[in-house]
Amino acid sequence: MKSQELETLLIKFTGVTILVIGDYFLDLYLEIDPALAETSLETGLQVHQVVRTRTYPGAAGTVTSNLRALGVKVIALGVIGDDGNGYELKRALAETGVDISSLIETRERFTPTYTKPLRDGRELNRLDIKNRTALPREIENQVVERLCELVRRVDGVIIVDQVQEQNCGGITDRVREEISTLARQHREKIFVAESRERIGLFRDVIVQANQHEAKCATEFESVEDCGAELQRRTQRAVIITVGAEGIKLFEENGCTHVLGVRVEGEIDTVGAGDSVIAGFSAALCAGASLTQAAEVGNLVAAVTIQQIGVTGTASPDQVLEMNRV
Repeated sequence: MKSQELETLLIKFTGVTILVIGDYFLDLYLEIDPALAETSLETGLQVHQVVRTRTYPGAAGTVTSNLRALGVKVIALGVIGDDGNGYELKRALAETGVDISSLIETRERFTPTYTKPLRDGRELNRLDIKNRTALPREIENQVVERLCELVRRVDGVIIVDQVQEQNCGGITDRVREEISTLARQHREKIFVAESRERIGLFRDVIVQANQHEAKCATEFESVEDCGAELQRRTQRAVIITVGAEGIKLFEENGCTHVLGVRVEGEIDTVGAGDSVIAGFSAALCAGASLTQAAEVGNLVAAVTIQQIGVTGTASPDQVLEMNRV
């Protein structure tokens, strides 16, 4: 994309408001100093000594962090626990400027948390806290009510379906159906969804998937067949990320390959898909074409994957600089 064209588009991001609905996790990093290891007198087991903790918004929160770094106004809608991890998650979201007033807090749910011990800069076995029972009906009702009210106030909606267990996260079958209905009613607004396990069940919205998710959803082997099938189901555009090769964009009239951005040196691809969906959705809401939006998604991801061991984000200046490479 031409530099002036991209700069003009990025300036418009400050006038965009996006609702991010879905599964908000707390990413909790525990840095262990192996030199301080002790042995428990009671059990004889080694005791790891944590010398530093770091917290970041994870899952849907990774998307909100990327959007805020780009200058987009963000409203968060999801279900978290009335617990300590929920407090830390709200604080982390608020520090980035996310509107957290619509988050639903309840003692009936855990705040989903990824606890990541680090030793000598290397991540050890992760400890997960997730809800493994269905979202209670009364809480689901609140999600739907707030979704219907908030849609009128935003330019776009990003759906982040992170929880693998069906109906145990914020995007239940009923919520997904309501999203489809709202997308049909509000065709002037941008709806984009990503899902670890159920991307093939979304209808009437743009969907984003990586190659593995697309193949699992359609049972096809080639990316081209996967994309065509998802486009047929959604009747909307589909983007499939293909690693360093970039994005394959599927519309009713065929497939466009939007080449990735060449990056040198060490990279960390964790969260790259969240960077893509943030850049892509923000660009669409700012008036970009689908192809231009995919280019922006590639640029944002190219910046964030160079940030090792952290939840990467990209500022407009960094996106512009990456475009010049």
